[in-house]
Amino acid sequence: MNFSKKISYKIIACLFSCAIFFILTSCEEDLTKRNGNQSKNFPSQIINNADIVQRDSGFVTLKAKAPIIEKYELIDSPYVVARKGINIEFFDKKKPKVPGKITAKYARIFEYKKFYEAKGDVRITTNEGQKFAMQTIYWDQRKKRIYTKDTVYVTMEDGSTLVGANGMTAKDDFSEYTFYNNTGDFNSKRISEKKK
Repeated sequence: MNFSKKISYKIIACLFSCAIFFILTSCEEDLTKRNGNQSKNFPSQIINNADIVQRDSGFVTLKAKAPIIEKYELIDSPYVVARKGINIEFFDKKKPKVPGKITAKYARIFEYKKFYEAKGDVRITTNEGQKFAMQTIYWDQRKKRIYTKDTVYVTMEDGSTLVGANGMTAKDDFSEYTFYNNTGDFNSKRISEKKK
């Protein structure tokens, strides 16, 4: 009888230690699963008072300034964001001394997709002197197209104006553009000169 009590205590102690082992390992598995699901959407690099110059074969193609730039590289679709605004000058080899300009309150760049977006009081001035104003614009660099669905206000170099109420699409060098549902005040002399 005494022998059977010793065996039952040993069995109970063995079962109890097995139960503790399984509880601890299951908790450890839960912790690893939970840590694996933590967000990786935080900036891997932060640049304060950014002043960026981009060159192609020695020629300066772009200058950008922003109070802060954050790079998010640890996610599936990495991107760069300028939350406090950006000021960009872009240069054309045909007119290297007269840059075009873009300003916006917010910008995001998907580097791998070559896709850019700018939001908040977006202002674009081409090196030909045309001025565009809108709230949002997108640039697909691979397709060399710029587009927006916002109302676009355009002031041409001769002072004539155009309003594209339902947005526009354009080549990224602004050599061609299409406005949707537009109105404006055009210089008729200039239009007739272009037809000749």
